[in-house]
Amino acid sequence: MNHLPSTAVTPHTPRAPGRTPAIVPAHITGLSLVNLAARQRMLSQRMILQTILAARGDAQRLAEAQRSLQIFTESQQHLLVTTGQLEAASAQKIRTTYDGVRGVGPVIETFMQLMRRTLEQIERKAPGVAESLIELVGHTDRILEALNTATTAFDDITKAKSEAMMKELAGIVGDIQSVAKEAKVVSFNAQIMAARAGQHGREFAVVANVLSDITGEIDGLTRKAAVLADRNKHTA
Repeated sequence: MNHLPSTAVTPHTPRAPGRTPAIVPAHITGLSLVNLAARQRMLSQRMILQTILAARGDAQRLAEAQRSLQIFTESQQHLLVTTGQLEAASAQKIRTTYDGVRGVGPVIETFMQLMRRTLEQIERKAPGVAESLIELVGHTDRILEALNTATTAFDDITKAKSEAMMKELAGIVGDIQSVAKEAKVVSFNAQIMAARAGQHGREFAVVANVLSDITGEIDGLTRKAAVLADRNKHTA
């Protein structure tokens, strides 16, 4: 594919880690990183189609393509900025995905520049639109592959985090179950001692029974948590 004739391809430079925008755009709010990355794939293909239709004189499609490019650009910036909020290993994985030897960052940057230049040419009715469209469409496979790679990286991080949380939850459940078993033993011994004490052990028996009820509830809750952890493990 030819290089951009009128716009130089700038190096891919993510924003400094940990610096988030003051206001998160509404179209980003509530989306996980992996869902946001996956949406970029769909948005890239939609933009190409909108741009082709806009080149035929459809003003509405031109406006839609410009809006799609704005959303795509803001989403891409958000993905890069929030990388700084990930743990070190995850952040490094994303940096390698975008800026490594075969990083997808330059491909995405080139796509956005191609899209921006083509839309400006269409809006100005400038010459060279046909050539820009050919170059843009020729970039389709590359941008889709790049965005697929980025989505996979975010998906791997999400799965790893989920597995780590489930492992930690399973450990906590195990600790609670151990405490509950010990409490059951204490309650059982307390009930025996209360029975032996007869009249003098009534109040002690009440405490032992309450402890038994509490341990029973804890045991039931831990079983539910264990089932949930196991279910999430198999559906992850």
